[in-house]
Amino acid sequence: MNPGQTYLSLEEPKNSNHLWRYSPWKKVHPTGNIKEIPEDFAIPEVSLFLLDGSDISESISIVKEDIDTRKNTYSDPVSMNFIDAVSSHSKFTLEVKNNTILDQPVILKIDSGNSNSAMNLTMKIGIHCELEIVTQIVGSAPWFGLLRNGEIGEGTIINDILVGQMSSGTLLRVDAINIGRDAQVKAGSISSGSERTKSDLRYMMDENGGNLRVLGSILSANKMHIDHHIEIHHQAPNTFSRLDWHSACGGNSRTIGTGMLRVSDGAKGADAGQLFHNLLLSEKAEADSIPELEVSEHDVVGCGHGTANGPIDEQQLFYLEARGYSPDDAKDALIAAFLNSTLSEMGSETLHQWLAGNLQYELKSLTT
Repeated sequence: MNPGQTYLSLEEPKNSNHLWRYSPWKKVHPTGNIKEIPEDFAIPEVSLFLLDGSDISESISIVKEDIDTRKNTYSDPVSMNFIDAVSSHSKFTLEVKNNTILDQPVILKIDSGNSNSAMNLTMKIGIHCELEIVTQIVGSAPWFGLLRNGEIGEGTIINDILVGQMSSGTLLRVDAINIGRDAQVKAGSISSGSERTKSDLRYMMDENGGNLRVLGSILSANKMHIDHHIEIHHQAPNTFSRLDWHSACGGNSRTIGTGMLRVSDGAKGADAGQLFHNLLLSEKAEADSIPELEVSEHDVVGCGHGTANGPIDEQQLFYLEARGYSPDDAKDALIAAFLNSTLSEMGSETLHQWLAGNLQYELKSLTT
């Protein structure tokens, strides 16, 4: 069966599933009719360039090509097959050749346009590479779907950051990434736009020695509904992962973070941990965090999880105001520091400065 037929054969996902508990599929679907696969989805505008404006290396490219999406058994079949179906004319491959080393971050800019659109992106990251890639999503489409699947090659060191900056609408994002042997991966997510965001991020560590850090800096204001589900699967021995997720919630917004760390039998020496922090900036803002562990191997280094919610610390506000900050500036500084604790870990100083500068407007909107 093709992806559309597969999707239509599936049952509606139940709310008992953490993935859909807080964002039912009916509300994420572009029409609300889950037995419908809309046609005529637009192709987003895609550009690839280096952060400093210099010419892109020939060792990295993005091309539009019609290839079959790699199937796996660890992703949600509903969202994966749906995006695969509506993006049948919008399939791209991002390829990084073996031994590519870049000093400047690479920006992959995706403009969703102003009508429903979707993109299927296959990532082929070669072996022994060192680089930073930022996927920036902009535009004002009522609905945009992004399916990213692929592999990080053996021994590669990569910072893979996605910045969601759509001005409105719904963003559905599905990631299915395999981490190669001895690869070191930082996977950062920054969400600061779109009225509704639903992300299903899954990482497979089935090669010895993989090292993964999943980092989130989430900004929600007004009436945004931002829901991220993260799963990390430890299947090979001597794998390491950390999930560190920070959300700042203002206005009438709501954020959800659900994390699942799965350590399979045979994943000896696995070391896994997750931590969610939520900063509540108004009485009507809401944040939910659900960390989970599923450990089938007894010989592990450690597995742990935790979550914490709370408002801005009044003593810290007083401290800054006593040293000349206005109340608004003091609040802004504390919010920025809270989000920066994960933002600063996502990449190099060059990348961090660009990310922080790029998010100044969104940071300000949290306190208005």
